[in-house]
Amino acid sequence: MKCFICWLFLLPLIGYAQTYDLVSLNSGTNASLRGMSIVTDDVAWVSGSKGHIGKTTDGGKTWQWVQPAGYAQLDFRDIQGFDSLKAVAINAGSPAYVLLTVDGGKTWTERYKNTDSAIFLDGMDFWDKKNGIIFGDPILNEMQLLRTQDGGLSWNPISGNLKTKLNTGEAGFAASGTTIKTLPGGKVWIATGGAVAQIYYSDNYAYTWKVFKCPIIQGKSSTGTFAMDFYNGSKGVVVGGDYLKDKENLNNVLLTDDGGKNWKRPAKPVSGYRSGVIYVNSALLIATGSSGTDVSKDAGQNWINISGQGFNVIGKSKKGKLILLAGNKGEIYKLAVKP
Repeated sequence: MKCFICWLFLLPLIGYAQTYDLVSLNSGTNASLRGMSIVTDDVAWVSGSKGHIGKTTDGGKTWQWVQPAGYAQLDFRDIQGFDSLKAVAINAGSPAYVLLTVDGGKTWTERYKNTDSAIFLDGMDFWDKKNGIIFGDPILNEMQLLRTQDGGLSWNPISGNLKTKLNTGEAGFAASGTTIKTLPGGKVWIATGGAVAQIYYSDNYAYTWKVFKCPIIQGKSSTGTFAMDFYNGSKGVVVGGDYLKDKENLNNVLLTDDGGKNWKRPAKPVSGYRSGVIYVNSALLIATGSSGTDVSKDAGQNWINISGQGFNVIGKSKKGKLILLAGNKGEIYKLAVKP
């Protein structure tokens, strides 16, 4: 379908060699989109409200949409795509479900269900094709953790592996499914917010955990870390803020060089609340949220706002250069970084 370019992204920023073209893609749905998984430069999956799950196999030019039968009222906040045929999706709220497709989204099977009134799944990530993890808000101060070792066919509760109890009022955010991050070899980070913001870290596939303080804005149910990314086992970034005051940028982006043990503020922060952040490479980072999008070309130390248009989530191809952003009313955009 025909696209158009928002030329406001072609900014001649001082000290910035790149320009940023934001191309609107006609998604064909009106759903609020928060889940995203970009497999290659051609294949990507997105998910959102009212049971909507979308897939592209041509880099976002066209999208195919499904609402899994029997689950059309769910809000799918995160999705993990493996290729054009296989994907795993999770919803927010109770009952909680994990659905799996192996035929490109034509049919979905229920691989996990939890009817506890307090269950609320926040995010999911996979170390490889077999091993994955899901986390959710605490029940009786215990973070909910699920792990698969068979590619999503079965999910086993492992909440007892995390011995630390969460504080009253501490929980995760399901704004984009990106407050959890895995890296090969068993590394995983989970970020919380609300009354207290912390980082939970394991280096052995979630068998044992360490807990680090995260000095991002916190103290209210609307504040904390809403997205996170790690470039490697040492270098990482968290973004967030107060989603009720999305134009404020008080202490809402932090950087680490030691795997999350310690965090520092950048010289110039992002421009407001942000619910998505990615490393494009070791130096170039992009963050987005309901009040706009920012870029940093110096590993997160200085951020420049490139648009006031709001999105919920941003993702980058695991095996290429494709960058997509998605938001409310089915908005999906492609972001091209040009030298």
